[in-house]
Amino acid sequence: MDKPSPAEMGTWASLGDWLWFVAFGVASSLWCLSAAGQLGATFDEPVYLNVGMETWRTGSNHGLMRLGTMPLPVDLVTLPLYTWEQWRGRPFDPVADFDVLLPYARAMTLLFWWLLLCYARLTGRSLAGPWGGRLAVALIACEPSFLAHAGLATTDISITACLLALVYHFRTGREAGWFRRVALPTIWFALALLAKASALVYGPLCLLAVEVERLVRAGALPGAGSGWRNRCRQSLAALLPWMRDMRWIGIGGLAGMLFYCGCDWRAEPSFVKWANRLPEGPTASVMVWLADHLCIFTNGFEGLVQQVKHNVRGHGAYLLGQRDARALWFYFPALLSIKLSTPVLIAPFVVALFRPRALLNWAFLCAAFLVLISPAFRVQLGIRLLLPVVALGLVGLAAALVELCRDVPAIWQRRVLTSGIGAGVAWTACAAVVVWPNGLCYINELWGGMDRGYRLVSESNYDWGQGLNELERWRCEQGLEQLDVWYFGADPTFERRGMRVVPLHVTAIEDAADVSSQLHGRYLAVSASLLYGLDRGSNTAAFHQSASYLRALKPVARTTTFFIYEFPQR
Repeated sequence: MDKPSPAEMGTWASLGDWLWFVAFGVASSLWCLSAAGQLGATFDEPVYLNVGMETWRTGSNHGLMRLGTMPLPVDLVTLPLYTWEQWRGRPFDPVADFDVLLPYARAMTLLFWWLLLCYARLTGRSLAGPWGGRLAVALIACEPSFLAHAGLATTDISITACLLALVYHFRTGREAGWFRRVALPTIWFALALLAKASALVYGPLCLLAVEVERLVRAGALPGAGSGWRNRCRQSLAALLPWMRDMRWIGIGGLAGMLFYCGCDWRAEPSFVKWANRLPEGPTASVMVWLADHLCIFTNGFEGLVQQVKHNVRGHGAYLLGQRDARALWFYFPALLSIKLSTPVLIAPFVVALFRPRALLNWAFLCAAFLVLISPAFRVQLGIRLLLPVVALGLVGLAAALVELCRDVPAIWQRRVLTSGIGAGVAWTACAAVVVWPNGLCYINELWGGMDRGYRLVSESNYDWGQGLNELERWRCEQGLEQLDVWYFGADPTFERRGMRVVPLHVTAIEDAADVSSQLHGRYLAVSASLLYGLDRGSNTAAFHQSASYLRALKPVARTTTFFIYEFPQR
């Protein structure tokens, strides 16, 4: 038999490359779709669906801007629902039809998921060739935290995909013509802003890190021999082209975002109210007139401003048993060590041990830079806010591992490393299979696994309100007609499930006896985020009394995210 020609070998390699991509894409999508059918609504999804449908009906983004939620992912997940509504000729009921609508909305997130895998492949290939792209796809497609959010009708996968596309096009087009150097990054910056307001911070920081890495690699930045003033001047001079391009990327991206969001051409009620409360005088007259006539609201800047205000205020954080009303400085670095799979945490140390320079690619350095400054991020709602950083880190790690395998001198060393990488991917994939469908609850083995993860993390890291379906199955198995629930979540189908809301955090509770007196003769299921984590109503005395009392009791049963207590008749 004749030996295949180089062209034939290239064709087969390309076919194998695409089969690899499709296999991981399909397998991960099946994980997401099947898990989505098992989970109840998370805290944010009912709001996104209701406000998103209203946006399509009215053409106004007012509701989303008030929430600080950018419209692109919400528009996409609700588009088929609105189309269906128009076809049938009557509006959906947000409560009665919620269980029907949610699976379709969640499935639409897979469009962003495939976009993320596509750019992981492209970025990995640009850094380390075909195997860099293949390994990048495998690492992202098997990571439980990515899978968990890819199956939800939320915004975190969309910003991850758009930001990775932005950074890829910026880096690969840096020395190309105007279209690739400026126009394409501008489009992706606009899309990233439309996906999530955090792109306003992530975008420029990522592009700065990428540019510095490029200049260092090209030897365009001054060395340590000159004085610090000269180094500063020369560094600024080297960064001038980047600054000029960033000006157009920033302006163009913001303009694209504003154009998509549109405007209602109305006055802002809160501005009018504030102006009318000013003491009488010339300033008050001017401000009242301005508030009445400045009819430029609602617009896209409102969503950005809401998120900036949110970050300044902080949100409240819970991690490793510690709570803070605003933020914890160590939150994100520690959280990554808890929520990322064990092989992903081990791999950088292996590379650093044998060939540390392999980690100095722009994707991994960009991720490391963002983790380094993450203590300044005051909104600490879960690893979902750091998924763009994780994606960059995994792609850079994949490239570093491939480079390490190529550079080892002995064949047996290469085989050992290749086997180890394969075992690591298999380990992560097995972890995703074992944790299914509760990917949100994933805790790696280094921290003890999922069973006791509620003591380490809270909210979207473990119990985001998604456990009602599992709790309902437990209620039916026990033959209970009704179950009292102290619930962290916003599922609108709650009351028709045979459950009764017991909001202990807003009731008249002064001590443990008050808790027991309200519940005798009943079963009570309590969300893990309320019992051990941090709730938005946790500053009340009733909350602390109730949580402390229940933590001292032994539950009679447990689902993944609920603890169930029995209070006998007196």
